[in-house]
Amino acid sequence: MKNTLRYDKEQNVMRKSFALWLAICLLTVCMPFAAGESAEPSSHILVVYFSATGTTRGVAEKLAEGLSADLYEIVPAEPYTEADLNWNDRKSRTSIETDDPACRPAMAGELPDLEAYDTVFIGYPIWWGDVPRIVSGFVEQADLTDKTMAVFFTSGSSGLGSSMKHLEQQAGGGTWLEGRRFTSRTTAEELTAWAQGLGIEP
Repeated sequence: MKNTLRYDKEQNVMRKSFALWLAICLLTVCMPFAAGESAEPSSHILVVYFSATGTTRGVAEKLAEGLSADLYEIVPAEPYTEADLNWNDRKSRTSIETDDPACRPAMAGELPDLEAYDTVFIGYPIWWGDVPRIVSGFVEQADLTDKTMAVFFTSGSSGLGSSMKHLEQQAGGGTWLEGRRFTSRTTAEELTAWAQGLGIEP
C-alpha cells in the first residue's frame, strides 16, 4: 500500500512538472505575437509611411489592407507639435527643416528588415512641394537597391512636386513607379486598383 501511494505521488509530481514545462514552452512561443510582433514578414509587400497629422496613416492602412501588405511607420524621435506644423510660420520646425535640404530629423526605433520584400510603397504628406526630410533620411538608410518602389502622398491641393525625383536620387537605386496623390476620403478599393494598375498584386 505504501509503495502504491509513493508511486501515485511520484506520478503527480511528474505530471505537474510536465504541465509547467509545457506552459513555459507555449508562453515562449506566443510572446512575440502577444506583443504585436511577427516572427517573419507575412507579405512580399511593405507599406512604409510617415504621417504627422494622421491623414497619410489612414491612407497607408487602407492600402496595406487592400494588398494584405505589412506596415511600417516612420516615427520621429521628437514628435511634431501643432506649432511645428504651422506652415504660415517661417520659423516653425517644419519650415526650418524644409529650408535645409541636408536636414535629417532623427527616427525612433529600428529600420525594418527589407530582405523579404520585393515591393515597397512609401507614403508621406507633401510639405512645400517636397518630401519631409525624415522620409529622405529613411530612403538613404534603407537598402532599396533591388526593390520596386511606389510613392503615394497626401496634400490639400499640392501635386507631387520634386519629391519623388528627390527620393529616387537619395535612395540611389531601385525601380521607381509613378506616384499618386490621395486624400482621407480615398477608399481601400481605389488604392488597390491603383496598385494593380502598376502591376502590383497581393
